[in-house]
Amino acid sequence: MVLERPRERLRLAEVAEPRPGAGQVLIAVRACGVCRTDLHIADGDLSEPKLPLVMGHQIVGTVREVGEGAERFGVGRRVGVPWLGWTCGECRYCRSGRENLCDRARFTGYDVDGGYAELAVADERFCFSIPDGYPDEQAAPLLCAGLIGYRALRLVGDAERIGFYGFGASAHILCQVAVHQGRRVFAFTREGDKEGQAFARELGAEWAGSSEEAPPEEVDGAIVFAPVGPLMTTALRHSAKGARIISAGIHMSDISGFPYEQLWGERTLGSVANLTRRDGEEFLALAPQIPIHTRVEVRSLAEANEALDSIRDGSVEGAAVLRVGDQQAHSGRGST
Repeated sequence: MVLERPRERLRLAEVAEPRPGAGQVLIAVRACGVCRTDLHIADGDLSEPKLPLVMGHQIVGTVREVGEGAERFGVGRRVGVPWLGWTCGECRYCRSGRENLCDRARFTGYDVDGGYAELAVADERFCFSIPDGYPDEQAAPLLCAGLIGYRALRLVGDAERIGFYGFGASAHILCQVAVHQGRRVFAFTREGDKEGQAFARELGAEWAGSSEEAPPEEVDGAIVFAPVGPLMTTALRHSAKGARIISAGIHMSDISGFPYEQLWGERTLGSVANLTRRDGEEFLALAPQIPIHTRVEVRSLAEANEALDSIRDGSVEGAAVLRVGDQQAHSGRGST
């Protein structure tokens, strides 16, 4: 599925088969998660994608061919490909363990073609082994919704009472992590989204309600998953002293002004940017220990536009995933 220009529907097309270069692997894609970042690319909110572009950065597939010098994964190995696809290794961010901030970074499904296709090429250094027990379609959301949420959760610190604003693909995974860690989760959804609120409580949230409501207690930290800037200050108003409010989105509407007294008390507003390989390794090792169950709505590759529409209108419960290649049976955790 090819994006020719922003704000146009993706087009099903035959393209030249990609070839792996030095240090790369060619992957037969089996499933690819559909992310809100993909929607921001398609809608033109992220304005500098490679065009034409094959989107998709939550790729699960098997190695079909390896390029020169590629030794990490043999042919037939199941791997995952995340958003961060390459870094320079030389800038001050890379050299200080902050490769997620690399000035020259390349991103899967944005700077390089991604997983809305039968085949994809990736730098083997930025691929991950997929934990056993996760079918392809249930593993896909772990690679961005899970990873970015995990990094955001780390940035919140040791908050006991944590608010999640927007309960979609990422929050439904991170709710399970937070509950596993002994935190108390307060989930905020769109006004009237009773199904989403019930879903949050099912996953262990202590309280669930509308983002217009005040939680039963002040939060010690919050993650704003929805791309709505005013929710940052909403969370700030309901926060305790010392709280950290983190935006987990790559794009967000403007944050409105607010009085300093709401920030005072060593509260902070922050953001998460991309991920590091260390984040990926830690989170994918943790996922089966909890174990995390991903809830997915599966569509065919040809239905990518419909999957994006479902994210746009908020009708997805959990995560949207495209089924791409032939699916082998992988017994274990996960639900559809």
